[in-house]
Amino acid sequence: MQEKEIFAKVDEIIQNIEKVILGKHEEIRLAVAVFLAEGHLLMEDVPGMGKTMLAKSMAKSFSGNFRRIQFTPDLLPSDVTGSYIYNQKTAEFEFRPGPVFANIVIADEINRGTPRTQSSLLEPMEEYQVTADGKTFKLERPFFLIATQNPVEREGTYFLPVSQLDRFLVKMGMGYPQKDQEVKILLDRETSDPLEKIDPVVSKDQIIEMQNFVKTIKVDSRIYEYIVEITQMTRESDKLILGVSPRASLDLFRLSQSLALLEQRNYCIPDDVKKAAPLVLSHRIIPTSPARTEIGNTQEIIKKLVNEISVPIQ
Repeated sequence: MQEKEIFAKVDEIIQNIEKVILGKHEEIRLAVAVFLAEGHLLMEDVPGMGKTMLAKSMAKSFSGNFRRIQFTPDLLPSDVTGSYIYNQKTAEFEFRPGPVFANIVIADEINRGTPRTQSSLLEPMEEYQVTADGKTFKLERPFFLIATQNPVEREGTYFLPVSQLDRFLVKMGMGYPQKDQEVKILLDRETSDPLEKIDPVVSKDQIIEMQNFVKTIKVDSRIYEYIVEITQMTRESDKLILGVSPRASLDLFRLSQSLALLEQRNYCIPDDVKKAAPLVLSHRIIPTSPARTEIGNTQEIIKKLVNEISVPIQ
C-alpha cells in the first residue's frame, strides 16, 4: 500500500469500530495505535463498559480470529496455551492449540487467574509463540492481547506482578458514556446487535503492512535522546520507588511512531512522545506515598516529570 492509502485505511478502521463503540473516539484511537505498534493493552474498568465489544469489533474490521479466555482461579496454563492430547486413531500425542492461538485475544478478568496461569501469557506476549513439552509453536500474525481487570472487586484476585505489567504497552479504561451517548447505545441495540454493522475494511496482510509501516516512521536523534531522558528521570526521581525498564523506552518509542501514523505523518515530533509517555509509563512505576498524596495518580506524576524536561526544538 502507498502511504496515503495506509493513512486512509487507519481512519477506516477507527470509523468502523465507532459504529459499535459510541462516544469513545480517543479510546478507540489509542487501542488502534497500540495494535499497530504491535503492543498489548491492559484495560482496567468496571464491567459492562464495552471492552469485549471493542475487541470483537477490531477483529471483525480485518476478518481476524477472535477468542475470549475467562480467567478464574481454577484455570490452568494449558487451558490458555493448549496441550497434547492422545489420538487413538494415530496412537500418537497431538498438540491441540489453546484459545491464545488467535489474532485478537481478550483475557477477561486476568487478575482472577492464579500467578501461574497469568504467567502463561508472558511468552505469547513477548515472543509470539507457545512452548509445550519442549516444542515451539508460532502464533499467527497479527496477534493482539487485550487483558481486562475490575478495579472494584479485589477479593479472590491476584495482583499482576511488575514483570507482567511491563509486557503491556498501555493501560487504559473506557469510562462511562455521556447521557446522549448512552441513549444512542440503547437505540442501536433496540432491534439488532450492532456488531452486525461491522464489515471487514482491511485484510490481515494489510494490518501487517501497517504495523511494518509504523517502524519506518522517521524519528530524529534528538527525540531518541528525549525518550531516554524521560525514562532515565523515572529511575532518578525521588518521587518514585521504582522507575521503568529499557523495555518501556522501546515501547514509548514505538507508540510515539504509531501516534504519528494516526496523525497522518511519516515522522515523529516531541508532542507524540509527550502524549505517549503517561500512557506507556504510568502502570510501570511505583510512586512514593508523599508523591501520590501531593500529585495524585501515576499518570499525573509522569506528566509532571515530563514537563520538567526541556522539549527538543525541531
